[in-house]
Amino acid sequence: MTNAVTALDLPPADDLSEETRAYFAKCDEKLGLVPNVLLAYAFDEAKLRAFTAMYNDLMLGDSGLSKLEREMIAVAVSSANHCFYCLAAHGAAVRQLSGDPALGEMMVMNYRAAPLDARQKAMLDFAAKLTETPDRIEEADRAALRDHGFSDRDIWDIAATAAFFNMSNRMAVAVDMRPNPEYHAMAR
Repeated sequence: MTNAVTALDLPPADDLSEETRAYFAKCDEKLGLVPNVLLAYAFDEAKLRAFTAMYNDLMLGDSGLSKLEREMIAVAVSSANHCFYCLAAHGAAVRQLSGDPALGEMMVMNYRAAPLDARQKAMLDFAAKLTETPDRIEEADRAALRDHGFSDRDIWDIAATAAFFNMSNRMAVAVDMRPNPEYHAMAR
């Protein structure tokens, strides 16, 4: 599987809508590529629209969390799940947004090794616990986030971002989704 996006034979639909073609063109213009995750979902435009709507809301919408913090959640969750696609793509985003390639690498390997402030560590500890032992989340975990200045809306956003990447990681691993090669060289 050298140049395939996934291990499945689900090529993009031949009749992609003008809206989807414009979205892909915008990605290519801004990123220099169309992320393979979008190409993987493009076999079914309804699934692609659902995925991108949720992703864009979580990662680009209004939130008390910064874009970097949301990317850090994506990386911490993806590290726990050993998701190659998301670690390559979102590790590059952490490197780019932080301006610190070493931080991106530490986050990919083990966020606990990164020089994080107490607030960021609490956020990622919650996301990791939600990923690894979701049945053990309790009020004390939410209280710890509040103690670090997170609002209840922020807690929702932390949980929603972690949950989305748990789903996304499982899909990427299930279909052997491969990251765009360009991610490996970004922001180094």
